[in-house]
Amino acid sequence: MTITDAPTLTDAPTVHVTRHETVVAAPPEEVYALVADVTRWPQVFGPTVYAEVTQDDGTEQALRIWAFANGEVRSWASRRTLDRTARTIVFRQVVSSAPVAAMGGEWRVEADQSGGCRVVLLHDYAVVDDDPQAAEWVARAVETNSVKELDALRATAEQASAAGGEGDELTFTFCDSERIQGSARDVYAFLDRADLWPERLPHVAATRFTEEDGGVQVLDMDTRSPDGSLHNTRSVRVSFPERGLLVYKQLKVPPVMAGHTGRWTVVQHGDEVTATSWHTVTLDPAGVRQALGEAATITEARGLVRHALGTNSSTTLRHAKAYAEAARA
Repeated sequence: MTITDAPTLTDAPTVHVTRHETVVAAPPEEVYALVADVTRWPQVFGPTVYAEVTQDDGTEQALRIWAFANGEVRSWASRRTLDRTARTIVFRQVVSSAPVAAMGGEWRVEADQSGGCRVVLLHDYAVVDDDPQAAEWVARAVETNSVKELDALRATAEQASAAGGEGDELTFTFCDSERIQGSARDVYAFLDRADLWPERLPHVAATRFTEEDGGVQVLDMDTRSPDGSLHNTRSVRVSFPERGLLVYKQLKVPPVMAGHTGRWTVVQHGDEVTATSWHTVTLDPAGVRQALGEAATITEARGLVRHALGTNSSTTLRHAKAYAEAARA
């Protein structure tokens, strides 16, 4: 998409404007719902790691978003205005991440005569000090992310529409919990220090772990299956120790999945702690048939995924329990 520069006044920053669009063979109401529900973005949009709504009155929203930009995880705060009748969402960053000085735009979902819709994504932005290298960096990030997001939106909406009632079963959430007689701080420390998991967890063979400012972590991990085989996963995590919250997005998923996100929550109740592992998984019907056979059903795949992920999470929680209770003793 060609980037154009809007006319500017003397000493005013250059405003860069972009437009991206795609045609989606799915009802506009369903497509708009995917864009409007920002909590689903990590599951739908590849670049988005985590998103949360901090204020919401039904029309005006305040958001925090963590997402990849040119391979780096950046975070920012935005405000959105939703018009569900017109199927538009206007957004504006209120706290940007350098080199972005300001950014805003609009989502438009326009019905067409086929029963599908056209999705238009507009951006306008300025960079710090009008630096040309910064402008090139942001332009590349906007271009890459916009294309990926529209492609993912189209694929998700069309897949759900084609699957009919089965589409509602493709994405599901489940959790496992452990009640612990100990300190939330110790439990959280066990979950947070994934670099120590190979010596603490029997199913973890090796990890390659880095952490950046702002609690952003990259975890590359080799785990052992019951048959002894090794499986590699790579995730980005965002740590909120003051909230007892650790969220993550798996970047490398097995063929049966289209997406996998999750979170660990640690809540203190007097002398007891409740630690919970949450998973949200989106299945890939084609991947399910490829991995499990043409006769495999989504229900079967859900059961297998639930068992595999739940087993590892429950093992981690049991060892976190032992660690925290030993530390308390």
